Amino acid sequence: MTFPFPAIYHMVIMTAEFLIGATVNGFLIIVNCYNLFKIRRFLILQTLLMCTGLSRLGLQIMLMTQSFFSVFFPYSYEENIYSSQIMFIWMFFSSIGLWFATCLSVFYCLKISGFTQPWFLWLKFRISKLIFWLLLGSLLASLSTATVCIEVGFPLIEDGYVPRNTILNISNVKIMRKNALLLVNLTLLLPLTVFVMCTSMLFISLYKHMYRMQSESHKLSNARTEAHINALKTVTTFFCFFVSYFAAFMANMTFRIPYRSHQFFVVKEIMAAYPAGHSVIIIMSNSKFKDLFRRMICLEKEEGEGD
Repeated sequence: MTFPFPAIYHMVIMTAEFLIGATVNGFLIIVNCYNLFKIRRFLILQTLLMCTGLSRLGLQIMLMTQSFFSVFFPYSYEENIYSSQIMFIWMFFSSIGLWFATCLSVFYCLKISGFTQPWFLWLKFRISKLIFWLLLGSLLASLSTATVCIEVGFPLIEDGYVPRNTILNISNVKIMRKNALLLVNLTLLLPLTVFVMCTSMLFISLYKHMYRMQSESHKLSNARTEAHINALKTVTTFFCFFVSYFAAFMANMTFRIPYRSHQFFVVKEIMAAYPAGHSVIIIMSNSKFKDLFRRMICLEKEEGEGD
């Protein structure tokens, strides 16, 4: 079996993204799980980051598995990709990753933003209960979305092709697929809408706060200015990763991208960049995580040199 250059190039990129994603998400899971076990009480941020790390690690494994089979075992990929079990796992991790990222944006928005509207303050004072119910709602919404997908099956019907293990009337399947796809898209638009609102509010609040400080004092310390600029950069990068993943995911869900084409590989690479890249941003924007991660890497280097 010969492998075209785009497929090999795709596997190199996916492997790099998988190794980075597994490292940073594993780091988030272990560190936050240890903190929760050590304190033995519910901590909002640690719980959020642990759940986010778990969902992204699962998504990263799923994407890597799909890419591996699509390149090295294409016929097996075509036969099994639309099975109920694979579709359920795929949609569950894809959906819950979006929802947990939205929960994280809600937390940062309520915690950092300086809005003084009554409704905002009411939510801010109840942030612990709000995040708990949001996490539970995210889990239920993701399970529901995945269930819808396996009920319909989302078979690939393009140019008259139907998977060999599918025995259905083509016209009926097309109608079912379009209706269910519309339902899934509308369901996943909700976390996107909430995420965009929270991220926009956080960006506006940080920008206003930085502008106010510069107006009040021309001798503003470089450290404080740099801190707010870094926060704005983090929010902007977070937003770009989330929206690019959502767009790639929706393009993938149309099932119109030719199999093993250049577009097919690019969509998978964009989707894999999100769970790895955003977790890197979370670690780099948190001084404690950043220092601990650096110490861990330095320790591994020292052990390697000692051997």
